Amino acid sequence: LQGPRFVSPAPNGGFVVSEECGDVKVFTSSRKLLCSLSSKYGHRFGNPAGVCTDVDGSILVADEQCRTVHLFPEYGAPICLVSAGLQRPSGVACSSFGHLFVADTGENCVKVFK
Repeated sequence: LQGPRFVSPAPNGGFVVSEECGDVKVFTSSRKLLCSLSSKYGHRFGNPAGVCTDVDGSILVADEQCRTVHLFPEYGAPICLVSAGLQRPSGVACSSFGHLFVADTGENCVKVFK
């Protein structure tokens, strides 16, 4: 890893790690690299920060530089969930009720999206 920042459990016992160098890596339960999100999806990150997974096993990534939150499904293209209203999104979490919590350090608050 190059500058690991945030880590989150992933489906099937693995984990997800964001890196300062601008990538997000997914590992298996045996700590083997499964994939790089930038390689798998052809996505360019600015400065990925917080990571989490939702109930469907999709990976969500807060990007501080791009001021966005993207969802990376197991199959299909990435989906931008939040593209406006964030100053510096640093952390993300999902609830089982479909809420997305984003820690916005630029505004010193947590924003909730449905």
